[in-house]
Amino acid sequence: MSRTGDFFPNFVVLKAFSQKTGIVKQRSFFTAVFLLVSLRMAFAQDPEFSQFYANPLYLNPALTGATVCPRLIGNYRNQWPGLGNAYNTYSFSYDQVINIFHGGLGVLVTADRAGGGSLNTTTVGLSYAYKFNITEKLNASLAVRGSYYQRRIVWSNFIFEDQIDPRSGEVIRPTTEKQPDNPSISTVDFSAGMFLDYDGLLYGGLAVDHLTQPANGFYSDNTSRLAMKFTAHAGSVINLKQGYSGDEDREFSVSPNVLYQQQGGSHQLNLGAYLTFDPLVCGLWFRHNFENADALIILVGIHYKNLRVGYSYDLNLSRLFSVSGGAHEVSASWQFPCIEIKRKIRAIKCPRF
Repeated sequence: MSRTGDFFPNFVVLKAFSQKTGIVKQRSFFTAVFLLVSLRMAFAQDPEFSQFYANPLYLNPALTGATVCPRLIGNYRNQWPGLGNAYNTYSFSYDQVINIFHGGLGVLVTADRAGGGSLNTTTVGLSYAYKFNITEKLNASLAVRGSYYQRRIVWSNFIFEDQIDPRSGEVIRPTTEKQPDNPSISTVDFSAGMFLDYDGLLYGGLAVDHLTQPANGFYSDNTSRLAMKFTAHAGSVINLKQGYSGDEDREFSVSPNVLYQQQGGSHQLNLGAYLTFDPLVCGLWFRHNFENADALIILVGIHYKNLRVGYSYDLNLSRLFSVSGGAHEVSASWQFPCIEIKRKIRAIKCPRF
C-alpha cells in the first residue's frame, strides 16, 4: 500500500536530511516527498509487511492462536533506505490458545517511524479469536481486536519551501506554515476478521481494520480520517513428497498464495508462492498496486526447532527504483512448548513467512 499523510500543502524536507546532502540530492528528495505528503487533506495509510504471514496478527486478527501453542514474533521493516530514514516499522506480538476463552488471545504492538522519527505512529492491540470446527476437516476462526492508536508529529524536524533561499539552498527565514493544533493524536481503533482452513490444504481469510475510521488529522479544521482497510488472503499447500525418498518427517511442499488489500484509493494485489524444503523456505512474489507495478519480493527463511527466521527484499519496479533502495524486512518467531488443550482445536497450517 502507498503511504501518505495529512501533512502540508508545500514541499517538505527533513532538517537532518538537508544538512547531510547537496542541492541535487535534495531536489530528488523533494520530488519523492511531494508524491507522499503534498496534500494537507490526504488520508493516512497503514504500513505493510511483505512477509505478511510472518506477522499474522497484523494481517488478520483471526490468526490469533493459529498455532495453538504460545508464540512470540518480532518484525522489522526498512522501506526506501535510499531516501534516508524514510520508513522504519517495528512489530511485536504474542498469542496462544487459552482454554477458558475457547480460542486464542493475543497482543500486537506496532511502531512506525517516518522521516527519521518526524512522524510516529504507535498502536497497541488486544485480539481474541473464537475457534470452532464446522466439520471434521473444516475449521473456522472469528476474531475482534481493540487497539490504542497514537499518532505524533515532531514539527521542529521539518523545513518548508518558504524557508529556503532558492539560490543557495540554505535555510534563511522562519516558515509561514501554520503549526498543527494537535501535534499528538490518541484514539481507540477496532478490527475484525475471519479465517477458514480445510484439512491443512486450503485456507483463506477476510479482515477489516479501522472499523470506526477514527479521525487522525493534526489540525482542528481537518476532516482527515483513517480509512478502513480491507484484506482478503487465500492459499493452499501442495505436498511434493510423492516419489521423494528422503526423511518422511521433512516437509517438502509448494504453497501458492494471493493477497488483496484496499485502503482509501489504494488497491494492492500480491501473487506468489513459497517453496518449503524443511528447514529452508524460499518465496517469490509480485506486488501490483493497480495504478502501477510496484515490486518483486524475494524471500528466504529457515526453520530450526522452535525458531523461525526470515529475510525478504522488495525490488522496486516503479519509478522509485533508482532512488528508493527497495525495502529490507526481517522476521523472527519463537514457539514455546504447547500447553494442554482440553478442547479439540486444530492448529492452522498456513505459511509462517
